[in-house]
Amino acid sequence: MKHLKLIALLALFTMGCEDAPKNSTPTEKKTEMKEARKAVVYQVFARLFGNTNTTNTPWGTLEENGVGKFADFTPEALEAIRDLGVTHIWYTGVPHHALVTDYSDYGIAPDDPDVVKGRAGSPYAVKDYYNVNPDLAVDPDKRLEEFKALVERTHAAGMQVIIDIVPNHVARNYEGKSTPEGKRPFGADDDTSQAYLPTNDFYYIPGAEFRVPQWRDGYQPLGGEQHPMADGRYREVPARWTGNGSRLAQPDMNDWYETVKVNYGVSPEGEYAFERLPEEYSNKDYKEHHAFWTGKEVPPSWEKFRDIALYWLELGVDGFRYDMAEMVPVEFWSYLNAHIKMVREDAFLMAEVYNPQLYRTYIHKGKMDYLYDKVELYDSLKHIIKGYGWTDHIPVVQNGLMDIEHHMLHFLENHDEQRLPSPDFAGSAEKGKPAMVVSATLSTSPTMIYFGQEVGEPGAENAGFGSPTRTSIFDYIGVPHHQRWMNNGAFDGGMLSPEEKELRDFYSRLLNFTISSPALMGDYRDIHYFNKDNTPGYDHRIYSFVRWSDQEKLIIVSNFDADRSYELSLQLPPEIIEAWKLDPGHYPLKEQLYGQQNPELAIANGQARVPIRVGPLESLILKLE
Repeated sequence: MKHLKLIALLALFTMGCEDAPKNSTPTEKKTEMKEARKAVVYQVFARLFGNTNTTNTPWGTLEENGVGKFADFTPEALEAIRDLGVTHIWYTGVPHHALVTDYSDYGIAPDDPDVVKGRAGSPYAVKDYYNVNPDLAVDPDKRLEEFKALVERTHAAGMQVIIDIVPNHVARNYEGKSTPEGKRPFGADDDTSQAYLPTNDFYYIPGAEFRVPQWRDGYQPLGGEQHPMADGRYREVPARWTGNGSRLAQPDMNDWYETVKVNYGVSPEGEYAFERLPEEYSNKDYKEHHAFWTGKEVPPSWEKFRDIALYWLELGVDGFRYDMAEMVPVEFWSYLNAHIKMVREDAFLMAEVYNPQLYRTYIHKGKMDYLYDKVELYDSLKHIIKGYGWTDHIPVVQNGLMDIEHHMLHFLENHDEQRLPSPDFAGSAEKGKPAMVVSATLSTSPTMIYFGQEVGEPGAENAGFGSPTRTSIFDYIGVPHHQRWMNNGAFDGGMLSPEEKELRDFYSRLLNFTISSPALMGDYRDIHYFNKDNTPGYDHRIYSFVRWSDQEKLIIVSNFDADRSYELSLQLPPEIIEAWKLDPGHYPLKEQLYGQQNPELAIANGQARVPIRVGPLESLILKLE
């Protein structure tokens, strides 16, 4: 029954999700989305998910530390993920990227450790966009077939599949060996004598040879281990610009030295070799964007990424996560996303954009479905969790993004951010609970969690490249808390501590509520400031707001204080009484997470009050019965 219910919810989610006009009102948005439900994205690092090895030697080899496989995502594993309340799985690290493990027996050229981060390599240094990471296959010769089977299993479990596309850069040793006949790999036709040509895929430094960065602070590739290719040299003549934009033949060790920047037809002086998108296209749909580009010449790099995206859609992938999208011209995104939507209207497209001033441009002109809400909501919640931020800032953020709130994907963890329980962040998974409730229920946007977050994974392992607090994406490593949930392939949490089981139960209750709640796709109103001004005992460690639709009305209260309970006579402002069409009287409320507190909403003399007690780090989701 859960399976059938989730498939129905997924079908509903695909309705009404075409991005609203730039100036749409909350009422218009509510009408567009009345049949939709929130989405929940589960980011999982595919290489780490199924690894049961607990050796965890720094810089350990695949044989020493183990590696997960596509096959580890069994029907049982996928069912457990789905039952957590997940609608989409973002499988991170799928495209074939550079790595140090030797697969030359399978016709794969070895990668030089001098231009690979870690031993297992960065998933954002893609080496071949038409194939998958051989680490993830039981039989590397059949790795693409094994990935296709994973897509089928994921769909059979009632979830959709997202993978990465990284348009800003590719691996320094990009091969594209699996590029289909009739297509050309990146750089294959470049005139390398020219620093820039609109028809080149890369930027060059003529007359200069690439030099490996000068290592310092004790760093050495592979931790200093002897390796025949780790000799401080990598042949690249002429040198190319590095992925983060460095124009030095010898990039710094903190540059993205393992990658090269893709040329999208923008000269070093900032001149464009393509037609700019007129401003009025901010209010046009993807079909009109597609029509705009039809018949126009675009740089070859655009066409290559279009073909790559369409290739993965044909294999059954349902959407993409775009790395560092703001480093690529918005016109390219208009072109790419319009082509994707013409093939798959409900494709799920999410991206990193960290400059708030560009949010609306990349949503409306770039036709992105969702952007990371990192700089606004995530950073605000992090400050509150760490004890030096006030909840007063949450409504400021939400109101400032109200016209695009549906497009701002919420999260508390991903592979780039520190784990909640790490000592440099919260030091405790429990402290993330109120923030998770707010993040998941504040808006109509999707919610994303990172695998292991639901069991309190602290990212404490010293894997090799980089430092703890973030689960390594560069090395072979086991993920201990997550491994306890895996329970040697049973995927039943049998090895979890009572506290870890309770945490996962909390996430399951919350996420399953969000994907079934019509109110969370309806209207939002902050009641925080009203209560701060009018309710004795209410302060900046509490946050409260209401969500409602025609079918459901919610009052949500979260206590960010780890040490103090609050007993309050919470109030609703008069405009909410009017909007909810409530007459004087008593209305029962039912708490939706644990059901342990079911107070009444009392309305008399134009005032609406709810007596509540909210414990340390507790949240209440009160539904009007």
